[in-house]
Amino acid sequence: MDALGNPVRFILTAGNVNDIVKAEDLISGLSFDKLLADKGYDSDRFRARIAAAGAEAVIPSTRSRSQAIPYDKHIDGDRNLVERFFNKIKHFRRISTRYEKTALSFASMLFLVGAMIWLR
Repeated sequence: MDALGNPVRFILTAGNVNDIVKAEDLISGLSFDKLLADKGYDSDRFRARIAAAGAEAVIPSTRSRSQAIPYDKHIDGDRNLVERFFNKIKHFRRISTRYEKTALSFASMLFLVGAMIWLR
């Protein structure tokens, strides 16, 4: 997602797969200064990947960390763009009710909805 809340890339995974599994693939090849994410993306490996890309990780630490990693709370407030994006795609009934039977059909609808969001 870019700074305006428009989708940049989708990777479809199974419902029982944690998002962090595909996080590195999701950001590979993209250029960015800051990466905003929720606590689910707090891992040393992912933070190292973000730093290797020359960017700053704006990710709150999980409670399980013995030492919390500081982050810019002011910039973290912009994470609401992600929630607004999910609200936008749920306005499309085929996405919100998961009408599509196959992963390919569902991904196709996601790409179509993403394009429609960019055109607005």
